Amino acid sequence: MADTAEIISDDPFEVRKAKRAALIAAGEEPYAFRFDVSARAAELEQRHAALAAGETSDEVASVAGRVMAIRDQGKASFIVLRDATGEIQLFARINVLGEQAYARLGELDIGDWVGATGTVLRTRRGQLSVSPSEVVLLSKSLRPLPEKFHGLADKETRYRQRYVDLIANPEVRAVFEKRFRIISALRAEAVSRGFVEVETPMLHPIAGGATARPFITRHNALNRDFYLRVAPELNLKRLLVGGFERVFEINRSFRNEGMDHSHNPEFTMLEAYQAYSDCRGIAEFAHGLIQAACLAANDSLLLNYQGREVNLGGTWPERTMLELVGEALGEELSWECGVDELKVFAKRHSIATQPSWGVGKLVGELYEKLVEPALIQPTFVTEHPLETSPLAKRKAACPLVTDRFELVICGREYANGFSELNDPVDQRERFIAQAAAKAAGDEEAMGYDEDYIRALEYGMPPAGGVGIGIDRLVMLLCDAASIRDVLLFPHMRDEA
Repeated sequence: MADTAEIISDDPFEVRKAKRAALIAAGEEPYAFRFDVSARAAELEQRHAALAAGETSDEVASVAGRVMAIRDQGKASFIVLRDATGEIQLFARINVLGEQAYARLGELDIGDWVGATGTVLRTRRGQLSVSPSEVVLLSKSLRPLPEKFHGLADKETRYRQRYVDLIANPEVRAVFEKRFRIISALRAEAVSRGFVEVETPMLHPIAGGATARPFITRHNALNRDFYLRVAPELNLKRLLVGGFERVFEINRSFRNEGMDHSHNPEFTMLEAYQAYSDCRGIAEFAHGLIQAACLAANDSLLLNYQGREVNLGGTWPERTMLELVGEALGEELSWECGVDELKVFAKRHSIATQPSWGVGKLVGELYEKLVEPALIQPTFVTEHPLETSPLAKRKAACPLVTDRFELVICGREYANGFSELNDPVDQRERFIAQAAAKAAGDEEAMGYDEDYIRALEYGMPPAGGVGIGIDRLVMLLCDAASIRDVLLFPHMRDEA
């Protein structure tokens, strides 16, 4: 039987654990408390761009990062450190460090975090480097990193262990840096237009603000169930009642639904409401926000998404849902069409229907099947059915539809907005209809929110409101095929 030393030598994890134990036994700390960094890799590259090969600067810098490569050449070693801005080389020499300190470099492993202080120079081969007079172990890495050419490629592992994905695949970090720029641009554009950023609760006593299946949790002190919010809409509109005129929230919302390439149960939205505006005004607001985000991410309004050229510049066309469905069917449609006629069209296109569906729901289903996937360039799809829009104002010219739009790009919805319903009597009737649908088994129907009716009875000014799905927008602007590619920690099934 192999002895313990042989077992350890065959197991990199155990080898590293042994090194950690040896450090502790020698009275050294393998996990430092702090290290004062004076410069980062990108800053040094910028400051010393003119430094010629073989020249030494006057700067003494303290750098820190993860060890990504080690090359030992006897009396000199080359160690590549990666920090948040890039990579910098340590040109470690025995005559500068001293024999004892230089020998300790041999105990370093790829993946360790180290700090180093030394003179900035450029090697004869032209590599900007720090020649350290001191190297300090900051954190001992026990698990080896994935091999450079056979590393973290499996997507399930990448999503589950994002911390390793960020190490092994540096391009992943660029996606998330772009995400943060997009969110900052959305926020800045909204503030520049006079909107105030607010915060509203995530725990709701009544599931409302959108038609979606909620998550349920228990509040022990109150001894009752609460719902994780599916949308912040009703609370934001309560603020309009209270006198705020322009409000927005960049919020986390939760919907207890399936997971696929464009859905995650926990997601980020920007939701905004503007008093004295309407559907058209809030569509213009959404147009401005998305263009600002695109410019922040790509410095251009032209982009390529999954092989499709998309132009976010200029104005975007408006098309009504009914005319688009009519074109797809090759039929002249009106909102006076009968349910039976529309069910024939649905059956023809393999859409399963339910007896409770009315004209509006059937038109909506036909739209989602036949029209939405074919809309590539940005398009405002307007005049959605009343049946599927419980919080939007009716169109004066046609009470069966609402003053609502959805922005569709590359076959996917990116924004949903409308002229907000502020008639408490009408809203009460719609809540009653939603409650009846819920009682009949519709798990996505909204609850009846009596307090919101009371708020409307105090009077809410005319307003336009919009929700923009930030995760999907980041997918578009980063050319990501899956929502998991733009979420740092997407939800996953349990690890086997």
